[in-house]
Amino acid sequence: MKVILKADMDNLGAAGEVVDVKPGFARNYLLPQGYAYEASEANLKRIEEEQRKAEERARRDYLEARRRAAQLAEASLTFLARAGEGEDAKLFGSVTSADVAERLNADGGLDFELDKRLVQLDEPIKALGAYQVPIRLHAEVTIEVDVRVERDEA
Repeated sequence: MKVILKADMDNLGAAGEVVDVKPGFARNYLLPQGYAYEASEANLKRIEEEQRKAEERARRDYLEARRRAAQLAEASLTFLARAGEGEDAKLFGSVTSADVAERLNADGGLDFELDKRLVQLDEPIKALGAYQVPIRLHAEVTIEVDVRVERDEA
């Protein structure tokens, strides 16, 4: 029996794929659980249309991410923070992903709202210096923003 998978299934196939399975497996497991539907002509046309729309949406998302990356390309941020004495001074606090996103939204002149979850800091910045902070706008579009943390003399 031919079915169209609605979700990726180990040892069977990927979502949208037409696979041939035993009739009992389809009737008793795949169809009732909602993992697949019958491969009729109407369903095949529907899945082709859904795939076409998904590809179109993915292309639009990629182009939008590239446009946003162009806006962030020249961004450079400077944070003033209180720090201990010495050359490798530790900060009294830290600079987080939320701080970077908030500053870019406030000062960056962006026409979109940057979500803090897109800022890919593994851990908060806790020392003075210059850093390259990656911002992942899309699975295929990542840009690095210059972030400097300087001592606040006040």
